[in-house]
Amino acid sequence: MAAKRGAGTGSGRASLVRGLLAGTAVLALAACENGMDLDLRGGLGGFSTTEAARTATLDRPQPDDRGVISYPNYQVAVARRGDTVSSVASRVGVAAPDLASYNGLRVDDGLRQGEVLALPQRVAEPSPATGASGVGPIVAPGAVDIGSMAGAAIDRAGDQRVEVTTLPPAANQLRGPEPVRHQVVRGETAYTVARLYGVSVKSLADWNGLDSNYTIREGQFLLIPVAEQAAAVAPATTTNPPGVGTPTPVPPSSGSPLPAEKTEPVKPAAAATAKAEEKPTVAPDLGKQQTAAPKTTAMDYPVKGRIIREYAKGRNDGIDIAADPGTAVRAAQGGTVAALTSNSDNVKVIVVRHENKLLTVYSNVDRIAVKEGQSVTRGQKLAEIRSGESPYVHFEVRKGLEATDPMGYLN
Repeated sequence: MAAKRGAGTGSGRASLVRGLLAGTAVLALAACENGMDLDLRGGLGGFSTTEAARTATLDRPQPDDRGVISYPNYQVAVARRGDTVSSVASRVGVAAPDLASYNGLRVDDGLRQGEVLALPQRVAEPSPATGASGVGPIVAPGAVDIGSMAGAAIDRAGDQRVEVTTLPPAANQLRGPEPVRHQVVRGETAYTVARLYGVSVKSLADWNGLDSNYTIREGQFLLIPVAEQAAAVAPATTTNPPGVGTPTPVPPSSGSPLPAEKTEPVKPAAAATAKAEEKPTVAPDLGKQQTAAPKTTAMDYPVKGRIIREYAKGRNDGIDIAADPGTAVRAAQGGTVAALTSNSDNVKVIVVRHENKLLTVYSNVDRIAVKEGQSVTRGQKLAEIRSGESPYVHFEVRKGLEATDPMGYLN
């Protein structure tokens, strides 16, 4: 079961994508997708190397000399042998109480070698000067680090739209996929978290420096290992010019030509011809045979309002729609409420699961009108927009765990 070490943050910012997970663990030897299944959710089937290949993950990126690994949306620090929360804070340049509170720990708590701590605010990016192999943050192949070019211009702009010119990335920019960051809530175990994201519990432990019992605590941030397929790049192929290379073998039939083939058209039988002329064939009415309309993934807007911030891969996983405080936030499509959570500022988040492995996320809401596990219909009220200086709803559409542009789904 999840263990809490020190004075945690309670309900910190939870992962936006969280399934319905129970907290009861029973020790049993069972073959499942994550090895030994402590809560018997994987069944008692046989072992298979197919599943191991499917859940194969990359190694965690190497931190710089400070222990910092940086991504566009967050940074983490990796502990060394003998570290405490205080020593890590001193090395990376953040306040020890802030680092401890953010991770559900005490300032003097000891850390395991390789244990990951989420940083409450950004520090200087990794670079060759800090012992990194390139310039951070780590961005996806082909992406441009807008954060280092424009800073926090988008966040400062509020309701105003900011256009950022795309510039070529630095030659030594660190590259790689950004892992999902999951915050542990009460009742979760390493096994249930691993199963939620389809990774092995051993990979989860390796990425986050967990102990041999795979102990996790409420409020802890976990990096979800990145699958190998996500970073697979097709190898470059070398093509020989025409006429160069291994000669094409001569097919056996080319030794002697085939005999000329003469065919005579088949004359239709007189009776068949007469019958065909007697009554022409009528094409079937396919419209009458159709019994059901094809499924659609089109969605409704959760609120009617002005889009004040657009989707930007790696910077904003959804869109922000402005509306008056108290405006009803409605389900974009029918589904099941998968999670209700909130961060340390009591900003509530709703996750709804739909068909075709789609998830919709609604945050910056209040007065939630649904419960976890409840089925909802398209257009049903989920919550209301919370009051504030800039009232809006943040809306995301995810295909599995991958954030996608909501505008491709909205009517």
